[in-house]
Amino acid sequence: MSPRKAAALEHAGDLSLRDHLIATAAHLIAERGIAGLTVRDIARHARVADGVLYNHFANKEELLALALRAHVEVVESTLADLPPPGTGSVENCLRAYVEYGITLHAAILPVFAQALAQPDVLARFSALADDDPEWGLRPALVCHLRGEQDLGRIAREANVAAAATMLVGACHELILPRLFRQDVTGPLQVPAGFVDDLVETVLTGIKSLNVRPK
Repeated sequence: MSPRKAAALEHAGDLSLRDHLIATAAHLIAERGIAGLTVRDIARHARVADGVLYNHFANKEELLALALRAHVEVVESTLADLPPPGTGSVENCLRAYVEYGITLHAAILPVFAQALAQPDVLARFSALADDDPEWGLRPALVCHLRGEQDLGRIAREANVAAAATMLVGACHELILPRLFRQDVTGPLQVPAGFVDDLVETVLTGIKSLNVRPK
């Protein structure tokens, strides 16, 4: 007979206790934000003693950083699937990535605006990305563009990493001013033609065909 599952995990599905704690913290972040969130809050909602958290995480900042990442992934799970290489036109695929990026960053903006007051948490969150370079929208877009290269739909010599940086960076450009002003009330206003103009410029470039290289 298998041992009885701990009370804290009775409603946690197949999650380990560590993952249950991360999921609980992510749920609280989505529900009420990260500002003022305490170890006691997380422990109480996870149905464990406060000290249990320190058996699985170095400190509160590590747990909150992992919970922030989990929060981003939960938001991503609510968005439309990104198209695989070769789906429709290249232009429409890139539009889907840009629209996805704008929607994602607008959705997570309120939580990250609060997190600015917790630089240690943000530093740990950034370190998570350094430890997993395949995680995030930009690596996904680089992979997509390389797939398009393999299909011969974009130039083999194109610098897809730079193109991905420009496209994702443009999404950030819409969001960051609001973040620094902490202006997170009201819907994000995307300028007319922003997505189409961005995609067209990346695909066609800006160098005049009438200028001869020196």
